[in-house]
Parts: sequence; structure tokens; C-alpha cells
Amino acid sequence: MMHQLPRHEQYKESGLSWVGEIPAHWKTRRNRFLFREVDCRSTHGEETHLSMSQVYGLMPSKNLGRKSLQSENYAGGKLVAEHDLVLNRLKAHLGVFARAKQVGVVSPDYTVLRPKHGVSVRYCESLFKTPMYVGEFRRRTKGIVEGFWRLYTDDFYNVSSLLPPPEEQDQIVAYLRAQDAHIARFIKAKRDLIDLLTEQKLRIIDHAVTRGLDSSVRLKPSGIEWQGEVPEHWVVKPLKRWVRLNAKTLGKKTDPDFEFRYVDIGSVQTGRLVKELERIRFEAAPSRARRVLRRGDTIISTVRTYLKAIWYVSEDADDLIASTGFAVLTPCGDVEPEYLGYVIQSSAFVNRVTANSIGIAYPAIAETVLGRFPVALPTTVAEQQAIVACIKTESEPLDEAIARAEDEIKLICEYRDRLIADAVTGQVDLRGWQPGPDDAVSDDMLAALGDDDSNEFDEEEGNGED
Repeated sequence: MMHQLPRHEQYKESGLSWVGEIPAHWKTRRNRFLFREVDCRSTHGEETHLSMSQVYGLMPSKNLGRKSLQSENYAGGKLVAEHDLVLNRLKAHLGVFARAKQVGVVSPDYTVLRPKHGVSVRYCESLFKTPMYVGEFRRRTKGIVEGFWRLYTDDFYNVSSLLPPPEEQDQIVAYLRAQDAHIARFIKAKRDLIDLLTEQKLRIIDHAVTRGLDSSVRLKPSGIEWQGEVPEHWVVKPLKRWVRLNAKTLGKKTDPDFEFRYVDIGSVQTGRLVKELERIRFEAAPSRARRVLRRGDTIISTVRTYLKAIWYVSEDADDLIASTGFAVLTPCGDVEPEYLGYVIQSSAFVNRVTANSIGIAYPAIAETVLGRFPVALPTTVAEQQAIVACIKTESEPLDEAIARAEDEIKLICEYRDRLIADAVTGQVDLRGWQPGPDDAVSDDMLAALGDDDSNEFDEEEGNGED
């Protein structure tokens, strides 16, 4: 591991104030000597269309399950060759660089950079994603409104890169890939554990919101094909009679400087947030950032419904805005808000949503359809609150175990970021490192390093939430 690796024997000043010292035998060279921009355009548009994801890099659009017009003609798009470095100029300040793993065609707004002799694209891909390089690219971007800043080619050319000898670049790449093998296995094991714990919690919820707490109560047919019997005193109504749908939205005249936390589809999994919410100004926000959230609301994704992205808002906040890819359910006065959140998470309701979604690669459901779903609820808020208390008590050990696993994933990802930064800036000497039998890894296994359910794509191509 990183703490077992030696430092280089000699270091020198890099000449870059934002870098500091580098190994004495390394060089710094401006990117204009390492890459050249190529702008070859597709004439017929029949090449494989590649999309950029911060999680998966550059991949065929059809493999990412995104909403895309797969039959669209991409004539005029930029052609890329294998091992080109592709930059999203609008997101250079976020480290959105990716190596092309195959030939294809990309958005005309991307920058396609072809490496010159003596530089490893894999090494530079890791180098340009380090915090110090992301910060430097951010300083060089131009534009008035954040979200439309661009890193122009000449500005990219003028950034100096750290350049180890070619064989050392290859050694760094091999080492990082080997460490990713171990980290990916760790993350996959933790995610499998979270899935198992979540299933156990859902079983608790399912029983409580379909049978209640008193096993002696007589049952009656609910009239809901997908739910079966419910306690005879419960009331069945369409969901829209229990809640208000999308009660409040941001208008076009919202103060451009209004700053909020943005809840997108990738932020949510069943019953919880899975990443820290991004703070963003209205002026720079995507057009889909419109749903106003308040304490007691429950949100459910109406796009990519297979993700089962559902979250109950338990905090007092006036700065939470959700994507229009969610339906916001605000309970009426005879509904305990947290109880409604559990009902929406239940397997019966979620399965009904997915069964009524339209589309194969990108299933979605209309909010009007969602509002017509029949829902059975206890007649009193007091009974609903008692069920909530029972669910919380029984779920507490599971929630704690899930939180521990998520914290462990976060810590290992932070460790990985530090490991990459130390390797590509020469803070450790990897020349004597040799791979072991457990250091081999496939590209499919490395996918565990990203959040499988986030799939965030570039704004100019859309991420399917609109």
C-alpha cells in the first residue's frame, strides 16, 4: 500500500507554484508539446457515438442506458481514435477528461487531443484529474456564467504537465490500475452488503404498511391487484387524493443569485441520499432544477424508474431543489408525512411504478399515471405514527450498518484520490514496484469504482432528466 512505498532520493522545485517539488529526474513540459488538437468531422455520422460520464469515462452511449436518440445521425461530430484524450471544455474545471477506448464520434463541443511521442494518455488522464490540476484548469477557464465556462485549447496548451520518463509513466499507470483492482473489490463487497441490508429493511416496511401492527385485525380485499388484503378499517384512495403533486416550482424569474442544494437522480437511492448535494446558483443551474422541496415531502423518480430513487425529506430547509425527473409528493393533513415516505418505498408500490413505466433503455412514468395509483392508508394519523415508530425501531440496526458501509466506501475513495495524486506527482517512487497475482483486474470490475446508479452525463448532450 501507499505507506509502504519509498520516496525518491532527490527532489527539485518544479517551477510551478501550484505543484511544488517533483523528483529530480522528472521534467515539466507545456501541454502544447505533449498533445495536438485534432478536428476531423464525421461525414455520414454512422460511427459509434461516445458519451462522457464522470463515473465511466468515454463510452458508447447505448451502453450507458441514457435517454438518447440512438437513431440520430451524428454527421458533423468529431471523430476520435483509440487513445485520444477527450476533454469536455465546459467541465474541464471538474476534471472531465477521458481516454478514448475505441474509435467513434463525440459531441462537436468536445476537444479531441492526440498524444505526441513520449507521453502516456493513461498517465495524463490521471494527472489532469488531481485537485491541483483541476484547480489550475479552473483558473484558466473563461466565461461570465459558471456552467458555461470553457477551457480553450490555447489555455490548455499553456498548462505545464509533470513528465516522468516514459517507462516510469507506464509503471505509474500499472500500479494505479493494480490498486484499483483491490479498491474495486472492496467497494463491490460493501455495495453488496448495503443491497442485502436494504432488502431486509424493505421487508420490514412492506409488512408494516400492508398489514399494520395488530395481527388480530380482520383483513379485507384492498381492491388493489398488486397489494392484496389490508386491515378492514383502512381507506383506499388514488394517490392524488392523499397528496399534492409538485406543489411548488421555481419560476423563470427566480433571482439569478439564489443558491440552493440540488437533488438530482444520481443523489438518491431507495430511502436515502448517497452523495453530498451540490450547491449551485439558479443562473448556472440546469433547466431541470425546478422542484421545490420542504420538510415532509417525499420524492420519487419518474425517469429511470428502475433506479427506485425515493427519498423522504426529514430536515427543515428552504434551499432544497430537485430535478424535474422527480415527482414531489406533499402529504395532505390526514397523512403522516414519514408514513407516506415508507409507503412509497414499499415493494408493492415500487413494483407498480416500474411495471407501468414506458421505455426499455430509459423507462419513465407520467405523473398523471402515478397519481391514479390506489393507495391504502390507516384512517388515523395516530396509527400511521405508531407504524412509523415500529419501522424505525426495527430498522435502526440495519440503518446503522448501512451508514457504516457507506462511510467505509467514502473513506476508501478518498484514499484512492490521495493515492493517485501521490503517484502522478512523484511523491512516491514506484520504479521498484512489481505486480502480484491479485493485481489483475478487468474493466468491468473497475466499474465498481463509480456509483453504478449515478450515471451523470454532460449537460450539452443531456442526462435524460428533462
